[in-house]
Amino acid sequence: MNRAKTVSLEQEIVYADKKRLTYKDLFNRINRLANVLAGLNLDAGDIVAVMDWDSHRYLESYFAVPMSEYILQTVNIRLSPEKILYTINHAKPKVLLLNSEFAPLVKSYQFENSSIEHIIWLDDDGVTSEGVFGGNQNRVVGEYEALLQAADSEFDFPDFDENTIATTFYTSGTTGDPKGVFFSHRQLVLHTLTEAATLGMLPDKQGVSYGDVYMPMTPMFHVHAWGFPFTATMAGLKQVYPGRAMHQMY
Repeated sequence: MNRAKTVSLEQEIVYADKKRLTYKDLFNRINRLANVLAGLNLDAGDIVAVMDWDSHRYLESYFAVPMSEYILQTVNIRLSPEKILYTINHAKPKVLLLNSEFAPLVKSYQFENSSIEHIIWLDDDGVTSEGVFGGNQNRVVGEYEALLQAADSEFDFPDFDENTIATTFYTSGTTGDPKGVFFSHRQLVLHTLTEAATLGMLPDKQGVSYGDVYMPMTPMFHVHAWGFPFTATMAGLKQVYPGRAMHQMY
């Protein structure tokens, strides 16, 4: 049992060719992100939106945001610009974790009418947000890695009702505007346990075992990548997040 725990703590989470973490690092970074969000004067139930490729950052937000009693909005970046902005307007997030590649879309956003109070800048190459948002630059809290590095690595997550809303996202391919749906903490836990049990009962090579490596082919904005980032993390599997490359195939 102790050996299994040690293996899980030292198991790797890989982001493309850019970053390698252990599960111990992941837990540390989830705590740091929670501390960053706690410093933004948010209320329980406020929405934190993410616009990013499949990355370690997305995985960290899967846990830090809902566990802090905020609601994670996984923004569907494959919608048209108009529909993306519609989903943001409809959900009314207070915080946006924004990959720099999507900055042109957000730059043209009408900030005067926006619910977004804080932008956390995401960039793999260290490009800053300076000059991107003009007079709205004050909404940029800082760059993700720098913010995490400066934050405390311990966080006391609150206890709350299991039926509290954990995540929200929007349908695509339907008539009219995208429709908002949500998952509660209870639903996420039950889905994770059911997925693990189901995949663990399949014939050899058709299910999932402890030696497998998980890499999402379903984008993380799409129904939690079928919920498997939660399942893979619960099982302590090695995980590989390919970033932009997988989206080009999807």
